[in-house]
Amino acid sequence: MKAFTRRVGELVIPSLGYLLMRFIWFTSRKKFHYITPIDDSQHVCVCWHGELFMSPQAYRHIHKKHPASAIISTHFDGSLIAGTLAKFSIRSLRGSSRKGAKQVLIQAFKSIKQGEEVLITPDGPKGPRHTMSDGAIGIALKSKLPIFVMNFQAKCYWQLSSWDKFVIPKPFTQVDFYIQSISLEGMDLEEAKVYLSSHMLAHTIE
Repeated sequence: MKAFTRRVGELVIPSLGYLLMRFIWFTSRKKFHYITPIDDSQHVCVCWHGELFMSPQAYRHIHKKHPASAIISTHFDGSLIAGTLAKFSIRSLRGSSRKGAKQVLIQAFKSIKQGEEVLITPDGPKGPRHTMSDGAIGIALKSKLPIFVMNFQAKCYWQLSSWDKFVIPKPFTQVDFYIQSISLEGMDLEEAKVYLSSHMLAHTIE
């Protein structure tokens, strides 16, 4: 029964989530702040886990047709996220730093070689919130790609009590997106983690 319920959830919840995401997107007043220019060149793309409601939509608004994949956990919640992202033509690479890390990193580098952009939440899949894992940094350093950072702030919003304090803007509110391209060239892993974290925290909701 549990397996059946989960299967139904995987079929229904992503569609409902997608509809809600699009409703908020189209009713909100959006302003894009380009801290640095963003062109069509290939990036590794990041946002905080708690910003997944709006950031994939911002990504598709900016890179409308760029092939993309996202590293998503193998948990049930990950299945729901994967199903939702598929509706934005973002395919899923299943795995995380805790489970299937080696396999998903191999998939990520294959995706990059095929011209895709890889989307990652550095503090996913289970936090702690706003911590910087090695995954996004390692992929960017090894592939020598810049990082496409997406953050947003909403004037009025709901914030869930989940570990990531998931943010859902309220309908018709103002949403400010902060977009930047960051190069990690010449940095080691720890230096790059601190550098990227400071840039991502500068424009996020606490």
